[in-house]
Amino acid sequence: MARKPWLMPTVDALLAFAAFGIAYFVRYELQLIAPVLEFNRAPFEPYLPYTIVYIIWLYLNYRGSGLYKNIRGRSWLDESYTILNGVTNATVVLLAISFAFQPLVFSRLMILYVAAITIVLLSLARVVRRTIQARLRARGIGVQRVLVVGGGEIGRSVLRTMVARRAQGFLPIGYLGENEEDGSVDLGRLKGLGSMDNLASVLREHHVDHVVITLAWTHHDQILKMIRICQQRGVEVSVVPEVFQLNLKQVQVENLDGIPCCASTGMCRSKAATARSSAPWTLILIGAMSPLLLLMFGLVALAIRLEDNGKVFYKQRRVGENGREFDMIKFRSMIPDADKLRADLIKTHELDPRHPKIKDDPRVTKVGRVIRKLSIDELPNLINVFTGQMSLVGPRPPTPDEVSLYEAWHLQRLQVKPGMTGLWQISGRSEVPFDEMCLMDIYYIENWSVGLDAQILFMTIPRVLLRSGAY
Repeated sequence: MARKPWLMPTVDALLAFAAFGIAYFVRYELQLIAPVLEFNRAPFEPYLPYTIVYIIWLYLNYRGSGLYKNIRGRSWLDESYTILNGVTNATVVLLAISFAFQPLVFSRLMILYVAAITIVLLSLARVVRRTIQARLRARGIGVQRVLVVGGGEIGRSVLRTMVARRAQGFLPIGYLGENEEDGSVDLGRLKGLGSMDNLASVLREHHVDHVVITLAWTHHDQILKMIRICQQRGVEVSVVPEVFQLNLKQVQVENLDGIPCCASTGMCRSKAATARSSAPWTLILIGAMSPLLLLMFGLVALAIRLEDNGKVFYKQRRVGENGREFDMIKFRSMIPDADKLRADLIKTHELDPRHPKIKDDPRVTKVGRVIRKLSIDELPNLINVFTGQMSLVGPRPPTPDEVSLYEAWHLQRLQVKPGMTGLWQISGRSEVPFDEMCLMDIYYIENWSVGLDAQILFMTIPRVLLRSGAY
């Protein structure tokens, strides 16, 4: 997808002009807030010079503030804040001109309408652009193929951010380690491509667009060499400094009489994520939905009993926050004694025992097949949420035997209460390999916010209805 630097400035100019037209109609035709006396009525033409000044001022302001720069990862709220600042400045300029020249035709109330309408239109334009970009990137259009150099904690941090935020347009194809051993292990679908000495051949064979180097500065000679290799092949290259082993949200940039310093805020993101679990809105949401939930509970329970007269609920030992075990409750979707067949099925289907998912599991009943597709079998997890063992959003709780197979970095996903839904569920559910799931879970822990929880819950609904990756 070719970058068109003129597109958004043109769209903004047209929308700003439209804002003047809408504001004129609201002020002189609808006459909201204050009526327009007959001798104060005016045509639109006298406002045209103000419209031109307004559009030019907005363009200069937004160009200077970087709104038109292609910055991946910039949030919609950041863009909206920049839009608000630009509109405020342009509005002040128009009001100052009116005070200086005292025109016969000028409605200050209309200019306030213009400001409000411009903010709405330009912010909505960013929503539309983001939606179009996300759809195109989902089809592989406008996506950058990224290679990460460095398989340590910083490298994994970069990988998990890209995996969790695919809408930003980065497609990680794999990573290079400091040596062959470090770069020989695949992380889900992310390939270990050997040591950093393989950079030139990997760039050529895998059509890499962007390289992110995450090596320690003790490798500065190799870093400079790799930058030159990338530049010779026309590949973009970024270097993540060692200090960012601390999450960016834990780093505060300070100025010591002209000397830049990076100070840690000392706040552990996992503690912030843990605090989310006791948020009262969780219980409020469950309470508000209780009539519908009770109806669904009754219908599913009846269907399960009618099919084979077996137990309605199924309890399974799971590992929660900080390794504490609990009994997770689900609707029974399998035949009795299904757990006894689990080990044989994992071996037969050659599954990853840390996250075994069988597409056509012979143990699943007819009712179970339906409720699993719609994730209704997990509704009793709300009991675990109500008792404080789980949260609505968070990493999916593993079984003790799965945890026994974890590597040290996998255990980071157990730092918070597990959830009914999470980043990996809205990114493919059962189709996401185990290592990728862990990368997403750790990203969630490090970047938790109420807004992120709300986004995940909102995106879970269409994933469930479309039955994406569920079996």
